[in-house]
This record gives sequence, structure tokens and C-alpha cells, in this order.
Amino acid sequence: MPAQETNFPLAVGEVTVSAAYARPENPWATVVVAHGAGAGMEHPFLSGFTNALNSLDVATLRFNFPYREAGRKFPDRPPAAIAAWRAAMAAAGERAAHHGDSGPLWAAGKSFGGRMASMAVSEGMAAAGLIYLGYPLHPPGKPEKLRDEHLYGMTTPMLFLQGTRDTFATPDILEDVVSRLGPSAELRWVEGGDHSFGVAGVKRQAGEVGASLAAPVAEFIRAAG
Repeated sequence: MPAQETNFPLAVGEVTVSAAYARPENPWATVVVAHGAGAGMEHPFLSGFTNALNSLDVATLRFNFPYREAGRKFPDRPPAAIAAWRAAMAAAGERAAHHGDSGPLWAAGKSFGGRMASMAVSEGMAAAGLIYLGYPLHPPGKPEKLRDEHLYGMTTPMLFLQGTRDTFATPDILEDVVSRLGPSAELRWVEGGDHSFGVAGVKRQAGEVGASLAAPVAEFIRAAG
């Protein structure tokens, strides 16, 4: 039977954002997923990704950042985004504990959402590991403006899933960064993929694209223990 997703309000300081939790019958892990800068938790890419994880017996929690909930276009500054991440991870942990689930609790995010997760972990947020669905290493066309300083020194398992045509991460630069993060970090390329993992000449709905990333994510989480 498919996992039923339940929507609920998530308190982040003095504001409330939307969140959705889905739990298969016997989950072996939980993954909290944040959206990118330009779309909210309702985007088909994210729902496709979480639905596919659910089918692999992984519980999921999606949430909106405060700016998205308020209808603003400009993303939250790191302190507000990190506060949202902490609230979402706490909510996922509470639900896992309520059901007696003892599996690991991971943090995942598309672009901005993943980078904010990494910043939250670098500042002490507990997570069994991090999943980056297109890490925004630098702005397009500006490879000198790297967003990597906070990653070094973190021993948390990290999976970078990245399209080879992603303008937010020059391949050789990202490979160098990941190699310097140590053995706990792994980079997997999606051949021909752009920042949204779309491949030129291949017609797929956003939900299908998101779903296609679930298997390698689940594989990495299992291997990390």
C-alpha cells in the first residue's frame, strides 16, 4: 500500500510554514527534503522524489522555507533558513520516535535547500548524512565565487548528485572540492543533466526526473549505515 502523505503546519520561530510527512509501513530511514530557491515543496520534482523514496520504504518530510510560505521570491538569509531546517529535522525525529522507528535521519535538498542543510549541519544540527540534489557550488558563469568553505572539516556522509551540464557547478571544480572533503563524501554525475537534471533530447516530466534520483540516494544511505 502506498505511503499516505499528511500535511501539517510547522512552527519556525514566530512563523508557520507548510510541511508534509509520509511514512511507509516499516521505514528503515527518514529523509527530510528542502526545496530550491525558485520553487516550493509542492514542486513535482520534489514530490516525485519523495514518493519514490516512500516506495523504497523510506519515510520523508518536505517543508517550505518561510520566504516561500510568505510568497516572497528572494530566499531567506541563512539564519532563517537554518532555523527552518532545525524545526523540520526535529519534527521528523518526533514522528519517527512516535512510531518507534530507529532508522537514520538524513537531510536532503535541491540546490539552495541542500546548501542550507549543509550550513545547518556545519553549525551543529544533527543529521546522519546529507544529500545534495544539484549543489549550487557557484553562481552560473562565476566559478570564482565558491560556496564551499563551510563544507571542510565536516565528517558527515555526503552524496553530491550533479548533472554534467549544471551551470551552478563546473565539473572539475566540484570534483576537486569533493575530493578534499574526504572519504565520507561521494560525487555521482547524471550524464547530460542540467541544474534540474533535465537531459537535452529526453522528454520527462519533473516528477519522473525527481523519482529517478531516489534509488541512488537510498543506495548511498544504506551503504553509509
